[in-house]
Amino acid sequence: MINNVVLTGRLTADPELKYTANEGHSVCNFTLAVDRIGSDETDFIRCVAWRKTAELVAEYLKKGSQAGVVGRLQIRNYEDKDGNKRTAAEVVCSQVQFLGGKNSE
Repeated sequence: MINNVVLTGRLTADPELKYTANEGHSVCNFTLAVDRIGSDETDFIRCVAWRKTAELVAEYLKKGSQAGVVGRLQIRNYEDKDGNKRTAAEVVCSQVQFLGGKNSE
């Protein structure tokens, strides 16, 4: 089976760095705006990076930064604060490439 995702896009907001309660591992959530080829439409794809990658993303990327992501698609179910069942789709990053130079907008 193959579950591999490769994306290039821009961050829609500053990344959010948090730490897990049990183990204290760093986790960073961010959303990439990815243009569809041959279309004027854009997909907004939620991404999650763990440990050192999470820390680097939080330190060096910000809203509008261009990034390349390699990872796997994960679908998870959870209950929201009101007890409603929800489903979330996200890319769990194995690699994040910072694109653009230091001074690029």
